[in-house]
Amino acid sequence: MRYLAIAPILLLTSALAGCASFSPDSGMGVVSDVTEKAIGKDVAFVRTQDEAATVDAAVKRLLARNLTADAAVQLALLNNKGLQAAYNELALAETDLVADSLPPNPTFSASRITGGGASEVERQVVGDILALATLPARSEIARERFRQAQLKAALATLRLAAEVRRSHIAAVAANETVALLTDAKATAESTAQLAKKLGETGGMNKLDQAREQVFYAEITADLASARQNAASSRERLARLLGLWDGDLGFRIPNQLPALPKRPLDQPSIEVAAVGHRVDLQIARMEIVALAKALDLTDETRFVTLLDVAGIDRRTRDPEGPPFRERGFDVQFQIPIFDGGEVRVRQAAETYRQAMNRLTEKAINVRSEARDAYRVYRSAYDIASHYQREVLPLRQIITEEMQLRFSSMQVDVFALLTEARQRLASLRAAIDAKRDFWLAQSDLQTAINGGGPAGGPSTPSSVASAAPAAGGDH
Repeated sequence: MRYLAIAPILLLTSALAGCASFSPDSGMGVVSDVTEKAIGKDVAFVRTQDEAATVDAAVKRLLARNLTADAAVQLALLNNKGLQAAYNELALAETDLVADSLPPNPTFSASRITGGGASEVERQVVGDILALATLPARSEIARERFRQAQLKAALATLRLAAEVRRSHIAAVAANETVALLTDAKATAESTAQLAKKLGETGGMNKLDQAREQVFYAEITADLASARQNAASSRERLARLLGLWDGDLGFRIPNQLPALPKRPLDQPSIEVAAVGHRVDLQIARMEIVALAKALDLTDETRFVTLLDVAGIDRRTRDPEGPPFRERGFDVQFQIPIFDGGEVRVRQAAETYRQAMNRLTEKAINVRSEARDAYRVYRSAYDIASHYQREVLPLRQIITEEMQLRFSSMQVDVFALLTEARQRLASLRAAIDAKRDFWLAQSDLQTAINGGGPAGGPSTPSSVASAAPAAGGDH
């Protein structure tokens, strides 16, 4: 059939159909670039058996040694299935891009009516002219949405990396606390046994015996709580790493890294955050997409339907010669009740809403960056104070007390009191060092993005609170 009226539509449809195609990496190039620049790690979107085998080999290499924080982050980016689901969302977003970039398919229809010896055959093809006319604008909007989807996938990657780093720090700090309390329990047990023997010989009264026994009992309870905290922290890390079954025997350090010699200097922390935050880039792209959508809505406010149909009608009548008609049919809506003002108002208010949210987010990003740097510097000062001042002084006091106890200048009770105080200082030093590394992770998150929706959390919010240090009795 030849329909001269619809021929231009078909030609334009054929020309535009070749313009949309899928990318070879489903848009993962942007995700990889953002991740590499922000945290220096690799990502992988696993879709084939060969890719799965490559990732499995990389995971096994990482699990073969002690998992540092950086190694744990890299393992999670390769092995976490939730992150793979986020990459699937990106691939689905690309299908939306291709679908919105294709011209509408023409509609073909045919009908035949017979009766009284006569018959009529009608065939037509219908094309949406308005959809073709707005195709370039709609394609550009779809591309903006796809760019947003790419950054959202990158944001999910950074968020997982931040969660893994914080969980790794919490798990290692819990291990360090368990080791400290294990040693303290051994000392307390020896002391309790000594107190019992002294009590049997009359060298220690019942009150002092009870004090030493309760100290041992409290240390035992604290150690049990610390072990439970360490086990829970390890399980949370295992979930984020995507490990199960035979891989649950992964190893992590027993001590947190030493503090750096000097803290990071970030004089332009706000500028760095505004320039690098991925969630802020997404909000900016939302403004661009909404602005284009607003222009398209305004341009098409009076016409929402414009169809052109090519018609071929043939009639056969036994009492007359066959009759054939050709032509075209145009359908469009008349804006009598709705002139498009409602859609334009909705688009305009949506755009203004996004502008206000972008402004709010920019203000919050600057504030989060300032606060994260202040917390980081404060945590560094506190942790370094324990390392430089408190712990060395405690060591001196312990050594002097042992010397005086050996020369019988002090009794066993003073020595035990000092042991309790030293234990409290050591636990506080571990907590301070943990808080510093958590604060450094939050500082990186405040600059690059990837934190929780409410902004960076305080250092102690993710790590479970350690049991309270024993005081003097």
